[in-house]
Amino acid sequence: MTGYQEATLSNVLVGSAREVIVNAALQESVREMNEVLITAQGDKHKAGNDMATVSARSFSVEETQRYAASVDDPARMAQSFAGVGNTDDVSNEIIIRGNSPRGLLWRMNGVEIPSPNHFSTDGASGGGVSALSNNMLDNSDFLTGAFPAEYGNALSGVFDVKLRKGNNQKREYVAQIGALGTDIAIEGPFSKNYQGSYLANYRYSTLGLLQEAGFLDLADINTYQDLAFNVNLPTEKLGTFGVFGLGGLSLSRSKIKKDTSLWTNDSFTNRYTFHSDMGVAGINHQYFFNPNTYLKTTLALTGQRLAYDADSISKSDFSEYQESREHYNNTATRLNVMLNKKLNARHTLRTGVIFSVLGYDVASINRNDAGMMQTYLADKGTTTVFQGYGQWKYKFAEKWVLNTGLHYFDLALTKSSSLEPRAGIQYQLTDLQSISFGVGLHSRMESMSVYNSIVPDANGVYGKNNLGLDLTKAMHYVVGYDRLLSEKLRLKLEAYYQQLYDVPVSADTADNYSLLNESAGFSTVLLNNNGKAVNKGIELTLEKFFGNRYYYLLTGSVFDSKYTDAAGREFNTRYNANYRFTLLGGKEWPAGKSDQNLWSLNGKLIYSGGNRYTPIDLNQSITDEKTVFITSQNYSKQVPQYWRIDLTASYRMNRTHTAHVVSLQVQNITNRENIFGYYYEREKQQISTIYQFGLIPVVKYRLEF
Repeated sequence: MTGYQEATLSNVLVGSAREVIVNAALQESVREMNEVLITAQGDKHKAGNDMATVSARSFSVEETQRYAASVDDPARMAQSFAGVGNTDDVSNEIIIRGNSPRGLLWRMNGVEIPSPNHFSTDGASGGGVSALSNNMLDNSDFLTGAFPAEYGNALSGVFDVKLRKGNNQKREYVAQIGALGTDIAIEGPFSKNYQGSYLANYRYSTLGLLQEAGFLDLADINTYQDLAFNVNLPTEKLGTFGVFGLGGLSLSRSKIKKDTSLWTNDSFTNRYTFHSDMGVAGINHQYFFNPNTYLKTTLALTGQRLAYDADSISKSDFSEYQESREHYNNTATRLNVMLNKKLNARHTLRTGVIFSVLGYDVASINRNDAGMMQTYLADKGTTTVFQGYGQWKYKFAEKWVLNTGLHYFDLALTKSSSLEPRAGIQYQLTDLQSISFGVGLHSRMESMSVYNSIVPDANGVYGKNNLGLDLTKAMHYVVGYDRLLSEKLRLKLEAYYQQLYDVPVSADTADNYSLLNESAGFSTVLLNNNGKAVNKGIELTLEKFFGNRYYYLLTGSVFDSKYTDAAGREFNTRYNANYRFTLLGGKEWPAGKSDQNLWSLNGKLIYSGGNRYTPIDLNQSITDEKTVFITSQNYSKQVPQYWRIDLTASYRMNRTHTAHVVSLQVQNITNRENIFGYYYEREKQQISTIYQFGLIPVVKYRLEF
């Protein structure tokens, strides 16, 4: 389009059975000329949100399918990006630049949502299996630092997920079955004379189906199901309406095992039931007052229900007794209103408000060290959160772009507020290279269980003594260099420095506990905001975008993450792995008489520093008959380096009206025994090793028609 910069979209997979609809947003050129062709290389590193200057990139649905052993999970796919890692093969939690994964913000269609994962826990951002089907995703954004002003309640990163619109020309179906789940998706128009569309996807865990059908009888079973939908309803005069939703149910349970040889850890809990459910339902509306001004409004209801019940049995007579009863029910009603105004080619203004009503019903009763049942949490109520922001994008020259803004956050429950300035600037050195700088203040509230936990004060009086906690804050500084080495080969360097303060830590100066080292849950000690932390590092990305039937991505991160307790002592954080390198790539080969079919082979290598851990005092553990840590050496030790190789092979058969895809994804193809950590084994009175997953094959068949 004359007057706009050309955009190139990579990684668009075209098959025979389904139409491909591509939405491309063009950026206006500052120069005003007559009939001049303006050519710019497509920048896949840039986020879809044009207010993001640094530490942001978009990702496509094809990447969630193509990246080796990502099992169609956007969170596991993102672990290949620079500065992003994980400490646990079981979970898809995202650790960004040494921060706790609980500092991540999830958004869907512009509204904050709870963790969109099955088997998630209170306060966590990850889980065992993603509830987001790749059949539902549109190109989305992933940000790892110095976010634009419209993002609030985030310390480490933002996963800004968008649901795609259904095909408004033709009805289409997808069915797939694999080791993780059985899916069916449908999309299409409401009528031939209307541009509206619908899209829906339902999935049920394959192991759960086999269990229900009687083919399996497992002592421990994990089952889950999820439903997602997105309805697009355009009108001629009233703008475009939309209805969207996501719901996930997951259940994990075990049966009693009356065999003492199987009891290998501290508690003899042999039966538990864990429910982890989440849901989102929303209505959005977008209205253009004129070609340069639009208003976007979203009203959404979100909820998360977690329940954990555990019972133990006596070793002597196998009598049963209660061990734990917990539930965490959190709801939110959120109203987002955003106004975007393009004044001209140089100036764009964006402002908005986010109002949330939060409801909570939380309880935790557990057996304490004295063998008595103790209530650590028991409360219900409501509170409100108000957020407001304003952003200004200014192109004061063809090569200069400035993004500035303010974000305001207010939590009524604790009477805490934060005014947060943000800024980013980018300079295009040449047509092939640019430099950028970003700075911003960010804050995040804790989960309702943290504020409402029942803990003793300095005088030993129990109560909700953590209600006075302030918001945790972080100042981000990022500088970056970006160079296009060839048409499809890009090099990117970023250095960052993060100062975290007002961090919740133990109020007891003899205790070095910090909430930054927790990925989920709440604290059972009195906290204050006297803690600090520093994350610093440098990241490298070398990416060959998909072209000529192959791609590769090399990322490297060297970083340091330290926290300070209430007494001013400095320790490694739990997530200070120090380094992480990832190499992935893939190649495709045409097949068939007319080259209409496709072979694909994708591989990934991860090499990372090992998990941090606190050493165990074996002699004291034997004496006390429980695990005793040497807390003066918090996270001073590190397990051996972590590495694994993943591989995915697939074959696509394109027919006239159908397409068939068969794939095999193998995680840890060499079956390496990576160490997760260590624990005290009371029965053997020794320190034993916990290992990560070995070789995991995942087979999948997909039918498109």
